[in-house]
Amino acid sequence: MPFQERLLEDLAISRSLGFHRNLLVAATGTGKTVMAAVDYARLRTTLPRARLLFVAHRQELLDQSQATFRHALRDASFGEPWVGGSRPSRFEHVFASVQSLRHADLDNMPPEQFDVLIVDEFHHAAAPSYDSLLKHLRPREILGLTATPERADGLPVLHWFGDRIAAELRLWDAIDQQHLSPFTYFGIHDGLDLSKVPWRRGTGYDVTGLTNVYTASDAWARLVVKEFSERVGDSGKIRALGFCVSIEHARFMARIFCECGISAVAVWGDTPEHERRAALSDLREGKVTVVFSVDLFNEGVDVPNVNALLLLRPTDSPTLFLQQLGRGLRRSDGKTACTVLDFVGQHRKEYRFDRRLRALLGGTRQDIERQVAGGFPFLPSGCHMELDKKSSEIVLRSIRESIPSNWSQKVRELTALVQSGRSPNLASFLEASGLDLEDLYEGSRGWSDLCAEAAIKIAPAGPEESTLRRAIGRLFHVDDSVRFDSYSKFCAQKTAPDVAEIREVERRLLRMMIAPLVDHALQRATPLQEAVEFVWKHPQVLSELAELFSLLRDRLDHVHQPLDGFPDVPLLVHARYTRLEILAAFGVGEGAKVAPWQAGVFYLEQARTDLFAFTLDKTEGTFSPTTRYRDYAMSPTLIHWESQSATRADSKTGMRYQQHERLGTRVLLFARLRQSDRAFWCLGPATYVGHEGERPMAVRWRLHHALPGDLFARFAAAAPA
Repeated sequence: MPFQERLLEDLAISRSLGFHRNLLVAATGTGKTVMAAVDYARLRTTLPRARLLFVAHRQELLDQSQATFRHALRDASFGEPWVGGSRPSRFEHVFASVQSLRHADLDNMPPEQFDVLIVDEFHHAAAPSYDSLLKHLRPREILGLTATPERADGLPVLHWFGDRIAAELRLWDAIDQQHLSPFTYFGIHDGLDLSKVPWRRGTGYDVTGLTNVYTASDAWARLVVKEFSERVGDSGKIRALGFCVSIEHARFMARIFCECGISAVAVWGDTPEHERRAALSDLREGKVTVVFSVDLFNEGVDVPNVNALLLLRPTDSPTLFLQQLGRGLRRSDGKTACTVLDFVGQHRKEYRFDRRLRALLGGTRQDIERQVAGGFPFLPSGCHMELDKKSSEIVLRSIRESIPSNWSQKVRELTALVQSGRSPNLASFLEASGLDLEDLYEGSRGWSDLCAEAAIKIAPAGPEESTLRRAIGRLFHVDDSVRFDSYSKFCAQKTAPDVAEIREVERRLLRMMIAPLVDHALQRATPLQEAVEFVWKHPQVLSELAELFSLLRDRLDHVHQPLDGFPDVPLLVHARYTRLEILAAFGVGEGAKVAPWQAGVFYLEQARTDLFAFTLDKTEGTFSPTTRYRDYAMSPTLIHWESQSATRADSKTGMRYQQHERLGTRVLLFARLRQSDRAFWCLGPATYVGHEGERPMAVRWRLHHALPGDLFARFAAAAPA
């Protein structure tokens, strides 16, 4: 499935960056074991023996996992069990319970016995039995599998992976693929004022202060009962979880619900285990309608028929929010959707609604603002999100005010960062302020200007300094290791590179970096060496670029393939480039200026190559009815593209498209989602399959490299209804 392939690609990216301990986080029911089996099958092509140890805590999981691996590897005898009374003999491919490993003498097992270690339900790995195993073994690759990386007891597991998650399933993909139930979300204004509740940086609202507000009067709880009764329908069919601030709050809510005739219980961490099990059993069987909890069921709860959630505690933690939401998204017979009631009060300005909404919806802060203002128009099939008028106002105000929006606020934020003793670099500022990179550079100023305003020492300005600083934003799309490595190396040089002394491919990379910077600063045709020396008169610009490329490197999110057949062209398949960069990579034109490329197709006579650059979503921008060509992905390897409206099938151009293989010409496709996107994804070489009609020709191109799962999903969405 596309989303599974996308997660596997994320694992491959992580390994390509040098990380060999990786965590795969995916919602229950989305095929984590299948993905692990496919990932292992691919690792076998690079590891000579690929000896495997697969660890889980229950025999049922081990049996299912071994069967999955056998199917994926097409080997009915693959693997040996090490559980119960079974013990392996060959120790090549072992499926072991953690209990069996705990009782074994690990000191007698060579640390390098296994090349690949896969640990299922990795959130259990904080337990001593897992800890000793992970500390003893030294495999070449470790893969952890879990649906919930943060444990309810707060014990850490991410440190095994350098505090990072290599691959994580977006909620939308799981719902779209019908692995999870859709949901109906209501944001309801509850009238509470939380602005005076003490706030602690790093932990958020003070729990005691919140409890005092929520339990001060029965009126608020009865409002919750009223909304619950009106929105969930027949309470006899409802199985609900309520997430509370504290034990006192949970007990309070259970009492009020019971007084109103809705059966409810409260449980928390210290509740005896048999009482917690009984509460969930009663909920499952319908003897109880609502179970109120305190940080207890954020991590897995096996009640698939939970079909309502009450979010009664404010959290701007994206992880906690998604964990709570996930408790209601397990599929179950007769369950059509999960109803989510989220009660919205008047919050402190530190509270960040955008964090939880971005975790759910994706996109930038501005994207979230547009979603809220537009009534959430882009949701998976079956899902609905609705904020009442007052909640919408509160959320929008929070998004706009919780982070510095004007220049003076940004300056104060950077000054505060310096005064706190933290290093005032670009990455730390964005993290502390909550700003996106695009937020910082909106308008005509950027990072260097901000440093100067905050009295941070920077390098002296060069000629046309402000023009070059403004041009830095044209490089935000850079997303591949070839450019990161080359551009960072260039920026580290104290003197301007001598273009005559570097290889052709490096010269083209240098031109790709220089051209967008000097495009407006140098109004005349300028030799490349002169343009390079001009840029090197701006040490602060080079310093800012170095910080930018270091920051962007951490956002690398696709596996890139070399462009076969073009040895001196430093483009990679599935990386993003502007038209200017594409032509510079092919050596078109001379000097720092690159020839303009306005039309959708640019034929390179010398390279005998057609470059196709097209926009998929033509609902925005300046497309006229005659230029709204239907371009979209028909499959991961098949692209539907329409020529210009004047192109006839029997014209010289039309015949070149159809007969490019016989003529010895090549076709490279580049696509972007919308006209406002600066850069195009390089889809790589393509081969003509067929066409229909003419003026325009509707051509089908077969890609040599399949689209990654996320790009296919977005490109396919551009198909006409």
